[in-house]
Amino acid sequence: MQIIVLFVTLAVLWLLFSGLYLPLMLFLGLASCLLVVWLVRRFDTVDHESVPMHLGFGIFPYWAWLLKEIVISSLQVTKIILAKKMPISPTMVTVQAKGRGEVREVLFGNSITLTPGTLTTDIDENGLVTVHALTAGGAQGVVTGDMNDRVARLRGMGER
Repeated sequence: MQIIVLFVTLAVLWLLFSGLYLPLMLFLGLASCLLVVWLVRRFDTVDHESVPMHLGFGIFPYWAWLLKEIVISSLQVTKIILAKKMPISPTMVTVQAKGRGEVREVLFGNSITLTPGTLTTDIDENGLVTVHALTAGGAQGVVTGDMNDRVARLRGMGER
């Protein structure tokens, strides 16, 4: 089943990114997708991490929300950078990841890092996430924001 999901994903991405729907190009796209799937299967690298079907469709609303947060944070960081006095107050905070399990903790840490103005510097074995923020307000947003709750609510990610 994972091979089929991989093939469909590759084919859809190829169609979206190529923008060329001529017969030759469609054939070459199909051939390249089949070649990749054959190589991946031959190297025996298809598993639950490379094709994360266990995440289900619940990840899509999270990605949409995260994209919105990235845009908002980008605008806030741009405003800070363009200010004459550049009002930064670098701050380090530690927050306990509410979602247990390596996948949730890493997703939480990566989501923080993707959001401009914040950077995950460490995730320890107990789920404590250390974050560097450009401003004290950004650090407070990591501690009190709902990103942690949203990641914890995602289904299908293995618990520790």
